Amino acid sequence: MARCTVERLMKRLGLEGVRRGRKLRTTIPDPAISCPLDHVNRKFRADRPNQLWVSDFTYVSAWQGWLYVAFVIDVFARRLVGWRVSQSMQTDFVLDALEQALYARQPAGQKLIHHSDRGSQYLSIRYTDRLTEAGIEPSVGSKGDSYDNALAETINGLYKTELIYPRGPWKTRESVEIATLQWVHWFNHQRLLEPIGYIPPAEAEARYWRLTATQVSNDVLL
Repeated sequence: MARCTVERLMKRLGLEGVRRGRKLRTTIPDPAISCPLDHVNRKFRADRPNQLWVSDFTYVSAWQGWLYVAFVIDVFARRLVGWRVSQSMQTDFVLDALEQALYARQPAGQKLIHHSDRGSQYLSIRYTDRLTEAGIEPSVGSKGDSYDNALAETINGLYKTELIYPRGPWKTRESVEIATLQWVHWFNHQRLLEPIGYIPPAEAEARYWRLTATQVSNDVLL
């Protein structure tokens, strides 16, 4: 469809596209910290749940000041498995998002890679030690730009264009937390995603487990 046709139809329906605001720098690398290898190489694909997680955080402007929102995403179905809102960019809040993901997914015993950018929070000793303790292999983008963590950047963009920009201005951290909780539930259970066949992430995962169970049953019968 031509751009002018889309513009005309949107105008007739009273629709307006979302415009992204200015960017705030959140990825602050620490050159003194050694980086894990890049095991993803910009190929954000997974054959099953709990095979590849990507993590990143973004920012929200509020009357109280800047807020920061961290997400952990399971790449297989783009499901949001952990998140946290904070008033600071310290390691604690990204670690809390990871802990939520670990509690919700229980990935012990599965080969799982955790990928992030070169932000000092994700390269901190406490964060990398927690990944090791959970049996998760760390991966960090080698180039140091947004393409190295493109899937997480995409989720951040959707979060801001679908929730933060339309419903702003935001007053408090609590209001952002409640709205983010609701958006995460909607995203996981209702939002249709083109890369997984225009179904919600939860439905894509449920379908995977049904097919896996059927395959196991067939193998047993054989």
